[in-house]
Amino acid sequence: MLRPLLLALLVITFLWLTSHGTAADRPNIVVIIADDLGYGDLSCFGATDLQTPHTDKLIAAGMKFTNFYANCPVCSPTRAALLTGRYQDLVGVPGVIRTHTENNWGHLTEEAVLLPKFLEPLGYHTAIVGKWHLGLAAPNTPNARGFDHFHGFLGDMMDDYYTHRRHDMNYMFENETEIDPKGHATDLFTKWSCDYIRSRGDSKEPFFLYLAYNAPHTPIQPPENWVEKVKQRESGISDRRAKLVALIEHMDHGIGQVLACLEETSQAENTLVIFTSDNGGQVDVGANNGPLRDGKQSMYEGGLKVPTGVRWPGKIAAGTSTEFQAMSMDIFPTVVAAAGGRMDDSSRLDSRSFLPTLLGESQQPLREWWFFRRREGGIRYGGKTIEAVRWGDWKLLQNSPFAPLELYNLKDDPQEQNDLADKNRQMVQRLNHELRKEIQRYGAVPWQAKP
Repeated sequence: MLRPLLLALLVITFLWLTSHGTAADRPNIVVIIADDLGYGDLSCFGATDLQTPHTDKLIAAGMKFTNFYANCPVCSPTRAALLTGRYQDLVGVPGVIRTHTENNWGHLTEEAVLLPKFLEPLGYHTAIVGKWHLGLAAPNTPNARGFDHFHGFLGDMMDDYYTHRRHDMNYMFENETEIDPKGHATDLFTKWSCDYIRSRGDSKEPFFLYLAYNAPHTPIQPPENWVEKVKQRESGISDRRAKLVALIEHMDHGIGQVLACLEETSQAENTLVIFTSDNGGQVDVGANNGPLRDGKQSMYEGGLKVPTGVRWPGKIAAGTSTEFQAMSMDIFPTVVAAAGGRMDDSSRLDSRSFLPTLLGESQQPLREWWFFRRREGGIRYGGKTIEAVRWGDWKLLQNSPFAPLELYNLKDDPQEQNDLADKNRQMVQRLNHELRKEIQRYGAVPWQAKP
């Protein structure tokens, strides 16, 4: 037990947290993360066959990011990166955390310090509503890892949006108590978020709410009346696409309710809201990733680039858009900075704050090298990894552990159609050298729990 405590103290030593005014002056913070939402599956990101007025309004009231990346093209690693501010491999989550050990590819390290621990000294009450996906039992549960309040689902996915089971196991909890609620998961997560927001209405403490929907992840199971509404409106739409559109629109309706709760409790004007997705959309269930190649699971742009927007009334100019590049883990220091914390340059974080960009200030690129990695099982991956590294406009990737490296210039070829690996071996070697060094860095961290 001493080791994680000592490391936590070390991180807090490196992390210089200072107050700027009283706790009441600090903003509330809401981070909303969708599950498998495609880059092109919001109206404001180009979709023409769906309507997402609430998310569109949220993004229009602040800054739209057109060049925002998930840390990984699947769930657990991106969530681990977002909540720790580190590359996922360095906190033991290179792949999906699942129920059964033989198909599990991650285990959050004891040493990892999550965002609530950084917000606590600043006076924040912290909550997660919805999908956790970073562990199924203590010590890797939300409350054990620093959240004051948890109301949601521990597992990777639900086999049914209404029964909420996974492999016939119930992973629904309110804090440490197992619960068995009735209703569609999206509606439940929306209601529980509103309940939490209302409970904080009279508090002098600012709050941090991490709202993690499991929509529009499979199974594609929207309420039937939402499917009918889509079919009546969109002539000729396929059944597959109609169901996914309905699931997204149903989630958007929930987001609208959450934003309305902020208004009703007079907290909207002092609340920073960040919206993003954990990875690209799943193509084989009808997702739209815009002009990008491929989708979820893939190291092509469609698997990594995600729709993102940030609203902060009075701080972020409404109706703005940026091509500034950031990724999931950069949300961590951005939130801390917005809350009034300062990070020493010697911090162990891999992430960087993009708060200056949000505030309309000029900012240097967050990093020179951008790394993406995923470990997975089955015949397709065999427990091995796939990777990508980006340097400027150049991107080197391996989309299968059994396939050659591919090289693309994203400025000239944003759809990744012209593989230059055979024509520019010098660039392949340059990028692969940096990628290999990063993989060696990751090798020091175990990713599987002991049997």
